[in-house]
Amino acid sequence: MVVLSVPAEVTVILLDIEGTTTPIAFVKDILFPYIKENVKEYLQTHWGEEECQQDVYLLRKQAEEDAHLDGAVPIPAACGNGADDLQVIQAVVDNVCWQMSLDRKTTALKQLQGHMWRAAFTAGRMKAEFFADVVPAVRKWREAGMKVYIYSSGSVEAQKLLFGHSTEGDILDLIDGHFDTKIGHKVESESYRKIADSIGCSPNNILFLTDVTLEASAAEEADVHVAVVVRPGNAGLTDDEKTYYSLITSFSELYLPSSA
Repeated sequence: MVVLSVPAEVTVILLDIEGTTTPIAFVKDILFPYIKENVKEYLQTHWGEEECQQDVYLLRKQAEEDAHLDGAVPIPAACGNGADDLQVIQAVVDNVCWQMSLDRKTTALKQLQGHMWRAAFTAGRMKAEFFADVVPAVRKWREAGMKVYIYSSGSVEAQKLLFGHSTEGDILDLIDGHFDTKIGHKVESESYRKIADSIGCSPNNILFLTDVTLEASAAEEADVHVAVVVRPGNAGLTDDEKTYYSLITSFSELYLPSSA
């Protein structure tokens, strides 16, 4: 087994989710298809609620911004009668499917998705999956005095849903905090400096685990330690990337000198 020794100055482990803690297949084959298959029913069920109307308002504003794009789907304003509502709901469904087909990550889309996943997780219709090595390793790190944070492009709310409703039960208490793209994009080095400031440590006190080398490069530029996680289903690495980065295939391959 490969063993990667964690530098002695590291006191914080920062984790990506998709492809790092959680199989990409769970996100691609379960989370996102759930939205497409259930968005119409969700809108019909929650249409009269303020939160749902706020989601639709944001999607409509986004649609107005997107009007110049090929295939963009406009969302008309609701007039309050049943027939019009059905037309608006169908337009929202079409817009959501169009955005998802382009893998867009607009705030409006992410907000609706987050609310739909919340409903699914809390109703027990879905449980988050983690690689088998993740939870035991995080417990071990915590026992060794490490802090553990999450940094994902998914919203903080969506992150908490995953860790609160998993096949391992509610494991939110193992996580010290959450960051999403509100602090900055994951391929920008400044984001990692802001995370260090927010935690109250130096960037070189952090070890970031991710499957994406562009993120690893940005973190490294900010003086954060990095290791690239190689998991089944993840994108392949070039020979140069394999040579340059420290690679692990399991969290159990990390050796904490402080816990020796």
